[in-house]
Amino acid sequence: MTRLNKMRAAIISQGSKSSAWTAEAMKKYFKTVDLVNIKDIEVSLGGEGEVLYKGEPLPEYDCIYAKGSFRYANLLQSITSLLYKNSYMPNQPRTFTIAHNKLLTHIELQRNKIPTPKTYISPTLESARIILKKINYPIVMKFPAGTQGKGVMFADSYASASSLLDALGALKQPFIIQEYIESGNIDIRAFVIGGKVVASMMRKAQPAELRANIHAGGEGKTCELDRQAKKIAIDTARAIGAEICGVDMLEGPKGPLVLEANISPGLQGITAATKIDIATKIAKFLADKTKEFTTLKKKVGAEKILTEKIGKAESKEIITTLDFRGERVLLPEIVSKILQFNERDNYTIKIEKGKLIIQEFK
Repeated sequence: MTRLNKMRAAIISQGSKSSAWTAEAMKKYFKTVDLVNIKDIEVSLGGEGEVLYKGEPLPEYDCIYAKGSFRYANLLQSITSLLYKNSYMPNQPRTFTIAHNKLLTHIELQRNKIPTPKTYISPTLESARIILKKINYPIVMKFPAGTQGKGVMFADSYASASSLLDALGALKQPFIIQEYIESGNIDIRAFVIGGKVVASMMRKAQPAELRANIHAGGEGKTCELDRQAKKIAIDTARAIGAEICGVDMLEGPKGPLVLEANISPGLQGITAATKIDIATKIAKFLADKTKEFTTLKKKVGAEKILTEKIGKAESKEIITTLDFRGERVLLPEIVSKILQFNERDNYTIKIEKGKLIIQEFK
């Protein structure tokens, strides 16, 4: 625990209750944990770039857990792109653009052969009307950006869908058309951390409400996912580059279908439904991964310094043990890097008592 207590962490977010819970849990594993409000962050691009917090350079952290709504997707990608190499982060920079856009999410899921409801996009209102005439009803129409069930509309006929289309056209907003899956107004939220489903709940919409989101009044209760559903949730998180992620699914006729992935998932609803301390699971995961990250960073840094030092010296002498593999001896990795051996070249090996000389054959 001593080494862990030297690590410094920050949560960059909009200051939600879920972030506060996670920060409190992280204090068991990190020396300091700062809550950084994303509204106070600026990014200076040009040269090496810089992330500023309240006008000052953001302090260095071993771990940064960045999250926020779709409104901050570009800022989150900019922040993480600049800091990704020096701090452990559970979500890749590209993840913020993908996960905060339902269209890009569906494209990634399609590429990774993850099952979703049939989804259509259209460049014009005229082509959208052609789609509306061909598909079965009811349907769902969505804005690419939006969370907590906001921006999701339902149409049970061509007439109602056409009216929605006129409204969307007036707003000049891009939109997605998707088949409606009858599930009894029930969906499933799987919470994925580090390639594992750590909790899952079933959410049921309120009467006269089709959205099962907790923020839309849905009620959650714990449920156990089968192997297929867990695999789909884990594959979804992996496809968008997220190690902490909520995955929403419906039970379709042929199995689970992914609706969307949420990289800023709330903890209140699923914690209450499952009685699982997810904040602590996140904190422990971040601590373990940060320890691995900092250890690797120190090792790579030490190897770089040693390589540069030896490379400048006229005589190169390394004291090391040998790695025996049966009757073979493997050269230390640093020796291979310095000599830049290539398996396509030929070498002469001169053997003397207690001495081995390897030279490139020219």
